[in-house]
Amino acid sequence: MNNHLEKNHQLIHGRDCICYQRGEAPEYLLLQPVDGHDIKELDTELDYICRHSDKAFRFIAVPVTRWFDELAPWPAPPIFGKTPFGNGAKETLEWIKANLFPSPTEGHKKAVILGGYSLAGLFALWAGYQTELFDGIVAASPSVWYQDWIDYAEQHAPKAGRFYLSLGDREVHSKTPILTTVGTAIRRQQQLLTDTHIPNTLEWNPGNHFMDNGIRTAKGFVWVMNK
Repeated sequence: MNNHLEKNHQLIHGRDCICYQRGEAPEYLLLQPVDGHDIKELDTELDYICRHSDKAFRFIAVPVTRWFDELAPWPAPPIFGKTPFGNGAKETLEWIKANLFPSPTEGHKKAVILGGYSLAGLFALWAGYQTELFDGIVAASPSVWYQDWIDYAEQHAPKAGRFYLSLGDREVHSKTPILTTVGTAIRRQQQLLTDTHIPNTLEWNPGNHFMDNGIRTAKGFVWVMNK
């Protein structure tokens, strides 16, 4: 498989999605909710994927404008400024399922992988508990510190095929108390997946939360595809 990559914008039910494709008959469909910072990293992210996997794929980046609402599984008090978290994750997941999943009439089945970084990583992780439709989940530096998340994960069964988790080794060093729990939470999250015999891995990256988000997310997509 060569590394030729086609890129275009496609308006999908009101969202200006950024699409990449390698190969005429993609084996994988990669989906990722993104904000402005993620969008700046997309070319780097896709270059990494192409250099570390020979799979044919289609990648769709889904822009999210109300980050703290559209990706949040349930309401929670604000920790960044005065903006509280909403509960729009269910609606976002339904939009993805309705508009991005391969049509049943397609000639071949694609494996569908949902990934994200930070709160989008938590959204991907949460989505992996909601439906069996995802063959893999990429939760790169996910917000597993989120209020009541670990309690939720302890009480529900994961449904996706496999899970990739990652964290920066300096993310626990924060002036915000709840964020310092992320290391303990990510280890607990992996243990819960392992206890239910779901294939998973936890990768530690050098640096804090704001380093190499494109590369960190790409590593997860590569891990799932190459498995």
